[in-house]
Amino acid sequence: MARYSLDVPAGYTGTLLVLGHGAGGDVDAVDLVAVRAAVLAAGAGVAMVTQPYRVAGARRPPAPARQLDAAWLAVVAELRRRVAIDTLVVGGRSSGARVACRTAVEAGAGRVLALAFPLHPPGRPEVTRSDELRTGVPTLVLNGDRDAFGVPEPSPTVHVEVLPGETHSLSKAPQLLAQLAVAFVTTAGVAR
Repeated sequence: MARYSLDVPAGYTGTLLVLGHGAGGDVDAVDLVAVRAAVLAAGAGVAMVTQPYRVAGARRPPAPARQLDAAWLAVVAELRRRVAIDTLVVGGRSSGARVACRTAVEAGAGRVLALAFPLHPPGRPEVTRSDELRTGVPTLVLNGDRDAFGVPEPSPTVHVEVLPGETHSLSKAPQLLAQLAVAFVTTAGVAR
């Protein structure tokens, strides 16, 4: 079972951001921590989700996509029972971004925040995951221009911000990343 922590600020606006970690990391990644702090400061709630394989032990590999997605949807359902949500924003970094995209429609998300979306495995651009971004839900992708996993192309519902000098870790300018993310998470409407 997935584990989550939920923070709802005193001036909660009704917007809840649910964030997941990457395949090899946890919810303490630099980019996730920066986004969490900025979103909370703006009055939105944040739930940080740790997938079951990570809960079971750091050396365990990620589960198949269907298991990750099921665990994520179970957390979203639990969060809906615990807190009033006017706008649900789902997101994460890398693998967590993929989970958020794959489940956005079923979760009833109003927006998707994709940090370091892994367009393809490093060195294998022919194996694209671009279909996962085509949810129809307004999506903001924040990727580094030096990301070995590639950078997705924008589309009518997907806005892509490419951060200069950043790699897949998105750790060089966390405040800029957080600034872009919080504007998207807390503003109604479509992706800029």
